[in-house]
Amino acid sequence: MLNRRDFFKLGGAAVAAASVSKVAMAALPEIVSVQHADTQPPLVPGSGRSYNPVVTLNGWTLPWRMKNGVKEFHLVAEPVVREIAPGMKAHLWGYNGQSPGPTIEVVEGDRVRVYVSNRLPESTSIHWHGQRLPNGMDGISGLTQPAIAPGKTFVYEFEARRAGTFMYHPHSDEMVQMAMGMMGFWVTHPRSPDLMRVDRDYVFLINAYDIAPGSYTPKVSTMLEQNLWTFNSRVFPGISPMVAGKGERVRIRVGNLSMTNHPIHLHGHEFVVTGTDGGWTPPASRWPEVTTDIAVGQMRAIEFIADEPGDWAFHCHKSHHTMNAMGHEIPTMIGVGQQDLVEKITDLLPGYMPMGETGMGEMGAMSMALPENTLPMMSGGGQFGPMDMGGMFTTVKVREGLNKGDYRDPGDFRHPAGTVAHEVDNAGLSIDRAPSSHETGQSAGGHELHIRKPATHDHH
Repeated sequence: MLNRRDFFKLGGAAVAAASVSKVAMAALPEIVSVQHADTQPPLVPGSGRSYNPVVTLNGWTLPWRMKNGVKEFHLVAEPVVREIAPGMKAHLWGYNGQSPGPTIEVVEGDRVRVYVSNRLPESTSIHWHGQRLPNGMDGISGLTQPAIAPGKTFVYEFEARRAGTFMYHPHSDEMVQMAMGMMGFWVTHPRSPDLMRVDRDYVFLINAYDIAPGSYTPKVSTMLEQNLWTFNSRVFPGISPMVAGKGERVRIRVGNLSMTNHPIHLHGHEFVVTGTDGGWTPPASRWPEVTTDIAVGQMRAIEFIADEPGDWAFHCHKSHHTMNAMGHEIPTMIGVGQQDLVEKITDLLPGYMPMGETGMGEMGAMSMALPENTLPMMSGGGQFGPMDMGGMFTTVKVREGLNKGDYRDPGDFRHPAGTVAHEVDNAGLSIDRAPSSHETGQSAGGHELHIRKPATHDHH
């Protein structure tokens, strides 16, 4: 559950988007932080106007207080430890104990006041990505405000003028701070709770890290060669499922603050894109899809009727984004006989194992010794065996009879009889693969073709 700490008091007056004095510092909203990566239930509003709350995948919503009709929040920029998946933690920067920071939820027309305290070793700011607000509240260090120095607190105050789905992140040493995990979600709900109403409303951010095996801190200068592609700073099998009752209308809002685009794909259902960073899409502009591409800095809200029970995959369709830390310079060894070489190497290295002779899936079954704080390249298991997945992969679990407001993992789907692919008797059918050239000693057609995977990737 949410952990409440004592008031956070910093000495000295801060020059702010609106000044925060010593007296005001003593009356700041208390700091609320979370130290785990579990998906928290929706935070039902206890004050202010009513709305239908969202659920942040492997995250939570920041509580607020009402003061003289203003909704007040307190964000703390600070170093955090985030569990990427069981078996691996990362030393990141974030907000209120986690990365990404907590989701902020308000209602269209709310007067909002956000205090931002800086516990980082360098200056920072917060940009409210996609919002309409006074220029001096836009959060660009040096351009629209002074930077928030370490140990200082600034206050941002504006009206939530437009309903929609937004993000927040620094605009101060942005490359470093975002590579370290500083980002969060912001949802401005419509004035009417009945507008664009759904039964379940999920949100999460896409981000990525380059964390070398055996280490804890991201390499902040990496542009495209990240090795951990995440939903809300989690990788499979550490990402929670998104659950829904059969027949419910489900919305999933996805913001992309990584360094490349992501084609997000849902199995078993068609959806429509009902929202972007710019607002709700006109109904006449929508069409059915199963994959939508989300560019850098964009948000897409998709909606569908969960009418097919099952455990449906939900993932980025760039296949290397559904793997965990991998070496990009590993050559392709499919079809390359290694046995003679393996025998020689094992004389020197008794624990050596050949890699990738029949494909990468064989590695999921290997019990290889890994460096500390390092995840397997592919892992995770389902009721039928290894899944050979990682990275940006989770499931949408649709069940009959699921109670509204129940977000617990319902476990494995019980398939009706006769609805699971299964092995059949193939007696009399030759399915032996053709021998490879290294097995016959001959090349096909008298020509030998050597193929090797490029050593580096220029694009993701």
